[in-house]
Amino acid sequence: MRKFIALLLCVFALCTAQVSAQNGGEEKIKAGDALPAFTLHSGTYGDVSPADLKGKVVLVSLFATWCGPCQLELAEVQKTLWPEYKDNKDFRLLVIGREHTEADLEKYNARKKFSFPLYPDPKREAYSLFADNTIPRAYLFGKDGRLVYSSVGYTKAEFQKLMEAIAQALAQ
Repeated sequence: MRKFIALLLCVFALCTAQVSAQNGGEEKIKAGDALPAFTLHSGTYGDVSPADLKGKVVLVSLFATWCGPCQLELAEVQKTLWPEYKDNKDFRLLVIGREHTEADLEKYNARKKFSFPLYPDPKREAYSLFADNTIPRAYLFGKDGRLVYSSVGYTKAEFQKLMEAIAQALAQ
């Protein structure tokens, strides 16, 4: 009986952690706010600074390698979003690994085989400009650098809305 109760407590703890990864958290930026100024550093993909993003539609995707909903979202990015927009000169995708080093992301991508760039954020410096907790998160900024769409968590329906928002932002 004790083993059964211990097992139930473990399952409950895992479920609670999963829900916490996807729900809650105060937004630090709202629709119409400017893209926060941050610089990403990657030996693999190069550095990204605010100057690199001017005049572009920018999707900031925040994730962690251990987050189940993040894995679903990134798989959809690889399958749907990246093939559609990777060659569009007016679009920039910034997939940022919260609390991950470049070595962490290289090891992770060796398994996942994503073709889009993954940028490390080991100290949450970029992430903290957007939120205090909760992943995955997606923030879409228009060519004017203002937030036009955001989401927390992952569902197929929400991802479809994101794809529509990207198309609309690029058309403007």
